[in-house]
Amino acid sequence: MSKHSLLAMGMMLLPAIGANAPSWAQKYPAKPIRLISPFAPGGGTDILSRVIGPPLSAALGQPVVVDNRPGAGGALGADIAAKSEPDGYTFITVSSSYAAGSAYHKLAYDPVEGITPVILLGTTGMLLTAHPALPVRSVKDLVSHARTYPGKLSYGTVGVGSVTHLAHELLNLEAKINTVHIPFKGSGPAIVGIIGNEAHFGMLSAVPVLPHLKAGRLRALGVTTAKRLALLPEVPGIGETVPGFDVPHWYAIWGPKGIPKNIVALWNREVSKILLTEEMSRQMRGEGMEPAGGPPEQFYNVLKPTVERWRRVVKEAKIQFAG
Repeated sequence: MSKHSLLAMGMMLLPAIGANAPSWAQKYPAKPIRLISPFAPGGGTDILSRVIGPPLSAALGQPVVVDNRPGAGGALGADIAAKSEPDGYTFITVSSSYAAGSAYHKLAYDPVEGITPVILLGTTGMLLTAHPALPVRSVKDLVSHARTYPGKLSYGTVGVGSVTHLAHELLNLEAKINTVHIPFKGSGPAIVGIIGNEAHFGMLSAVPVLPHLKAGRLRALGVTTAKRLALLPEVPGIGETVPGFDVPHWYAIWGPKGIPKNIVALWNREVSKILLTEEMSRQMRGEGMEPAGGPPEQFYNVLKPTVERWRRVVKEAKIQFAG
């Protein structure tokens, strides 16, 4: 997702949405709100947090301040959010890496029942991309190359225990290949790493990857979802070569367990308004993402089975749990 275009679009949305803020909501908030982004600047969660922030600030009448807390594949920022006071002044934007990290790390809280789901923001697929110098042009080529040179190819991820990490481990399992993990602190650094040939390839969010595909700095090999992306219909699903492979990528907002229901309802409603604006919907689809929205329960119903799935992958891949 183009950072500058999205930020500009967020500012355009600000006046219209702010004018519709409900009068009863003036009791809350009474001070700035922290929206944690658990990855480094430049990645999908950071971009979405910053584009939603301005119109949400206008709607709520207080600044929504994005706080980048990268580390441990997003687990560090999630831990901070989960342990914060449930007073409606700390929320977090997460990607599906949250579910993967919850399966990988031994957490001090329940990743599903120990939080307050707020809203599912959007869904997309991750793109399997490679450095143009790597002599592969398809998933089939990559699998063949990896089998020819076991343990020689490296994949870049947004961090240990992230969905990008476990998705590659799933590919290693299902394609019967051996590739080496190189973790970065977010998709922005991971993209830079692959472009700089620090890692050979990687499955990363379509949101920040697309501009680099268009510029020829990366080559798309496949998409992680069974359904091809409407924006890149020529890029096949990885599952078309590796049967059964299907890893959707999503973004959502949650807060610490125990946030008052009226505050959750307010956030859900105001963020939904932002997602449903024609400009935001068009922009998100133009960047390869389908806007979601819906009640908090919709996010819960996505999160719970996803965590369970990644726990199975961690067990089958014999990945040692992290502390």
